[in-house]
Amino acid sequence: MIYDLELFKIGKVYDNGTPAVIDFNLTVEKGEFIAFLGPSGCGKTTTLRMIAGFESITSGNLMIKGERMNDIGPARRPTSMIFQNYALFPHMSVRDNIGYGLDVKNMPKAERNAKVDRILDKLGLEDVADKKSDKLSGGQRQRIALARGLVVEPDILLLDEPLGALDANLRKAIQSELKILQRELGVTFVFVTHAQSEALALSDRIVVMSNGRIEQISAPHELYTRPKTPFVAQFIGSNTIFKGAVKGHENGHLVVDTPLGLLSGDVNGDVANGADASVVIPAEAIELHALNEANRDMIAATAGGNIIDATVSRFQVVGHVAQVEVDLPDGRTLSLEAHTDKYSPGSFPVAAPIALTWKPEAATVIPAH
Repeated sequence: MIYDLELFKIGKVYDNGTPAVIDFNLTVEKGEFIAFLGPSGCGKTTTLRMIAGFESITSGNLMIKGERMNDIGPARRPTSMIFQNYALFPHMSVRDNIGYGLDVKNMPKAERNAKVDRILDKLGLEDVADKKSDKLSGGQRQRIALARGLVVEPDILLLDEPLGALDANLRKAIQSELKILQRELGVTFVFVTHAQSEALALSDRIVVMSNGRIEQISAPHELYTRPKTPFVAQFIGSNTIFKGAVKGHENGHLVVDTPLGLLSGDVNGDVANGADASVVIPAEAIELHALNEANRDMIAATAGGNIIDATVSRFQVVGHVAQVEVDLPDGRTLSLEAHTDKYSPGSFPVAAPIALTWKPEAATVIPAH
């Protein structure tokens, strides 16, 4: 099978010897929407620039449509790149900005104009086609940048945090448009972002990076519910993590012996008996229960044995959302949120003893290192 994009053990080492990307392996099918996600300095933008040809590759092979691209210049690659600052020409009209890449290719004027007109129509830019780009709003400039990248009909569109300069409301609106546009065109998108919400909402698969290495490649739901490494468990979502050692299996779940008792979840990774491991529980999987000596065993039984005693330290209602903070026996404070239909005002008074529970299948057991 020929993939749109293949990276085999791609590495990048700067002249001072600092490694920026280490053993990066990825295959991307036609029409996929891939997000590179991670903190600043993790190597995601460097990887994107190597795909575009703006950064040299130190080691490994980069293939596009089955052709090795390591030594092919940016202009000769079947890619387009959209930058965070859009990189539009302020002295040019919208139409000329969009057509610039076609002009570089010396495309005949009639064909060039027809392509520009089609993309103007597709992105709803006909009314501003003859205006200067620097006179337009951030959302309009974003659409112009998209139009300029797509008009050359690339096999792969590369996007380097293209929504970073937009305000929150406009960012959400453009996210929706971007997803619809990508599906309609069937173009492969590779998208760099540090915003979890963007990656989870837009992509088919997410590549989580840390310190130049891939931590996990998964579909959004799997990444959110089944982290594979401690970094992903801490970086994605809002998880509570309990460390311990694997004790064995019970009812199809892995049991971990922790300082707060025996806790269980579904395993994700190679974890042997006796090995250090962590139980990772998403915030939304945790249930709160009013606790007394008479009901503790019953609560534990309904939660598959997963139960931790705690104390309410704060209960506040903001609109329809109940915000609860609880103090755990190990000294940590855990913050939870739920609709007031679930945690009604007064249901968990401050200083009241409570129990935290979760279903074993909602938690993930991962290797500790």
